[in-house]
Amino acid sequence: MAPPLTIRNLTAAPLELKLIERYEAPGAPVSAPKLGGGFPLGPLNGPLNSVVNNVTNIASNITQGGPSSPKLAENAKSFHHKDVNIRVDAFKTVKTDIKATERSENEILRLTIESDGQKYRIDTPSSSPSSQTFKPLTQNPRRQYTAVFNSKETFLTVYSSSNLNSWMRELKDETPLSALSIPGTHNSPTCHTALPSVRCQAVGIKEQLDNGIRFFDIRVQPQEPDKKDSDRLILVHGVFPISLTGNKYLRDLIKETEGFLDRNRSETVIISLKREGPGNHTDQQLSRILYDHYAKDENRWYTEARIPKLGEVRHKIVLMRRFAIEDRLKKMHGGKGWGINAENWAYNTPNDTHGDVCVQDFCEVLETENIDKKIKFSRDHLERAGNCLCPLPGSNELAKPSPFYLNFLSASNFWKVGCWPDKIAAKLNPAIVDWLCRNHHTDEKGDGSTGIVVCDWVGDKGDWDLVRCIVGMNSKLELREKNLK
Repeated sequence: MAPPLTIRNLTAAPLELKLIERYEAPGAPVSAPKLGGGFPLGPLNGPLNSVVNNVTNIASNITQGGPSSPKLAENAKSFHHKDVNIRVDAFKTVKTDIKATERSENEILRLTIESDGQKYRIDTPSSSPSSQTFKPLTQNPRRQYTAVFNSKETFLTVYSSSNLNSWMRELKDETPLSALSIPGTHNSPTCHTALPSVRCQAVGIKEQLDNGIRFFDIRVQPQEPDKKDSDRLILVHGVFPISLTGNKYLRDLIKETEGFLDRNRSETVIISLKREGPGNHTDQQLSRILYDHYAKDENRWYTEARIPKLGEVRHKIVLMRRFAIEDRLKKMHGGKGWGINAENWAYNTPNDTHGDVCVQDFCEVLETENIDKKIKFSRDHLERAGNCLCPLPGSNELAKPSPFYLNFLSASNFWKVGCWPDKIAAKLNPAIVDWLCRNHHTDEKGDGSTGIVVCDWVGDKGDWDLVRCIVGMNSKLELREKNLK
């Protein structure tokens, strides 16, 4: 039997649960009555008992295809309703005594909440195995809310909805960039026809940007490293090209990114670059090509060797370098160097601080049994990021921001089908969504940031809920800023 309803409020405003209504699911089959009469019981459907009606297609990824509830008609008649007054303050969790079901396993629970005097409604479980938006019950709603409902635990998590194409617009200019919860992608442009261990993404760069991705992990191979007038950098993954149908180039990716930033001037994109691929070329040659042909324009690129504030980098690409630089670039910016230093962190590490980054990049998941180890390392790193407290105007914290917490959810083993990137992501992404909803930042130390979460296979079949959960954690900064005024 599912436990009573728990509500977690991950927004900067208090919420109040005002009304509970119960409905029989449309088309639900009727089973034999209980002994001694009473209400009929719905059939005991095994998959439904284990469904986590969550985000990133958790129903299919974790519960072997458990169905979601049919959509409830607008004029449906409830068999029970109850007025309540249950307050859930910002970033608090309340366990209620509200039963998950009363008559059958197929019931739908309709919840009405109030915020700032306005009411919003949601049906749980939803009609699709992903997050859903609360329906406003008043005109001109001041807020929008997104819900993630875990049916197995009867756990409702509420986030502030964000326009993913411009989610940074809501954040203060004074916020250090490393304090933000930022969704990213691993081997970002690898959405093309390629070897199964090379392809890590479901969709291309434009769709990633439009849906909230603000960190790109990119590997390049200088095509003509000895020619000073050549800007040709081939996009690769290890020694392989990212497409079996012809080379793809960094120049086109940069043009696409700059076009997005022109349309969304409140945003910034961090690009992490690393040299890979076959052939004779050096880090220093890569640094020369990038400086001479790409990142020289300070109006389009941020290349200082320090962590910036958000206001300094709106409408810009932020360079994070995983390569050594030639001598002339070491003298840049008052001798501090060029680009945010992410050079040479430990390989296959669960936790390593190097330069301006603290990294979890345990990538050698050689057996499917090790996916659980990868999930644990990813959760641990989320907590490290969440415990940091960033300096804000009016606070007493030290002025130096924390490093970038890079949390790679990616891992693979070419020789094991169950350990290809898409297979690992199908297990790991839903596990991280559930952690963010129910467990992340429960001790309330720090700002609750996730750091930069670097994902594989987000956006597959239109599923961006992992990204929504990451972006939603920025609400804690909004709450701190309110409290400092």
